Parts: sequence; structure tokens; C-alpha cells
Amino acid sequence: MEHKKKNIIELTRTSLEEYRAAGKLPLIVALDNVRSLNNVGSLLRTCDAFMVRSLLLCGITGTPPHPEIHKTALGAEESVDWRHCDDTLAALRSLQADGWQICVLEQTHNSLPLNRFTPDPNGKYVIVAGNEIHGVDQAVVDAADFVLEIPQHGTKHSLNVSVSSGIAIWHFYNALINN
Repeated sequence: MEHKKKNIIELTRTSLEEYRAAGKLPLIVALDNVRSLNNVGSLLRTCDAFMVRSLLLCGITGTPPHPEIHKTALGAEESVDWRHCDDTLAALRSLQADGWQICVLEQTHNSLPLNRFTPDPNGKYVIVAGNEIHGVDQAVVDAADFVLEIPQHGTKHSLNVSVSSGIAIWHFYNALINN
């Protein structure tokens, strides 16, 4: 079997207008004080790829337009619905009041391995990822409906925030896309 790479014409994609009008997953991603603009851009691009409803850029997390974000977002800052929130906890409490379940990605004593968490097809979820050094703020962890941890077996304590978020987005996408 030949595995010839597709060219740009064969990689047809929807237009920006079609994408914005398309239905999205009942999934929001919130970044809690993420420092790296490259991580923000990478998450915008991942959110675009998997039809995430919205990206919340909270606290000190940078926002478009910015060249460092654009470098990794490659235009996804135009397709993904994003907004800045000064206070992560206040934004999440408001979403919880509207029926969204808060799923923090963090390593805690009682966290649930991501692979053991099955999203309810009728649920609405927010994945929260944190600062590259300090993780998700403890007050946000305390407010979570679920604390999810990605099992790891290497020598490092954690994954890059855009990588861990991407893994979690993929997990939710697989569970929710067919429903």
C-alpha cells in the first residue's frame, strides 16, 4: 500500500465562515495563568482541530493578536471563539452555575486517571490547564468537579501544558464526537 502524502489541494478544509457556523463539542478549555504565548497559540490550533466550543484565557494568559501566538496558532486565533477572563475561579463558577462540569488537569492525591474518566455524552465540560511552573491554582482545583491526571511513567514530573491539554481534548473529543 502506498502512503503518498496529500497536497494542499487534497487537504480541503472548511472556510472560516463555515467553521464558525458549525456545531461545536460541549467542551471549553480554560488556561489558568499560562505564561507561554507559544502554548496559547498551540492550544488555539488544537481547539480548532477538535471543534472545541471556546477557549478561556485567564489571568496573566496572553491573548491575540500577538506574533508569538500567531506563530503557533497559524490563524486559529481567527476561527476559535476565545475570550479573556481576569479571574479564573469566577469564570469557572459562572460556567458551573450554567451546568458545565469543571475538569482540572492536575496531579493530586485523589486525582482520577484520565483514561478511567468517561465523559457523559449529555454533559458539558471545561478542561482547565495551569501555569507551566505552578500548575492550576489550588482554589480552582478545590472548585473542580473532577481532577484528572494523565498517567506518566518517565523521569519528568509533568507534560507541557499544550501537550497535556491536547491529550485531554482528544480524550473528550473521542467520547463526545459520536454523540
